[in-house]
Amino acid sequence: MARTSEEMKGVTHLGRKGTQYRMDYDPAALETFENKHPENDYWVKFNCPEFTSLCPITGQPDFATIYISYVPDRLMVESKSLKLYLFSFRNHGDFHEDVVNIIMKDLIRLMEPRYIEVWGKFLPRGGISIDPYANYGRAGTKYEELAWKRFAEHDLYHLEKVDNR
Repeated sequence: MARTSEEMKGVTHLGRKGTQYRMDYDPAALETFENKHPENDYWVKFNCPEFTSLCPITGQPDFATIYISYVPDRLMVESKSLKLYLFSFRNHGDFHEDVVNIIMKDLIRLMEPRYIEVWGKFLPRGGISIDPYANYGRAGTKYEELAWKRFAEHDLYHLEKVDNR
């Protein structure tokens, strides 16, 4: 059940030598491929422990681990394109809360997932850390209910280990 070249037509970053890293926010870096199992509910999770953006006021770097979890529908995000997209925040100045919401909204526009959540675990600056969380469940479906439940309980997960600070 290997992927055909036709199925991989939109995947241009993967396997390319001489990758170009964009130095400012670029949602055009994102690419998708077809979900071969749309009849199944399953989680796809990404952890980006080396995420960097800039403070919009001071221009100083902000470091975080970004956690992205989603339940795909018809399309899935290709992981190298996601890496390039997240890297494009390197010189982008925005507040932590904005960054998490921008990432989530870009991925919703790209894939139209059934469910998605994005959680930023930012390292402390000035003695305080900020951990914004945003999620979305498709309206009128069980995923909308899932979104509310996970939103209400997102910070209560007893097995979570914060290991980036």
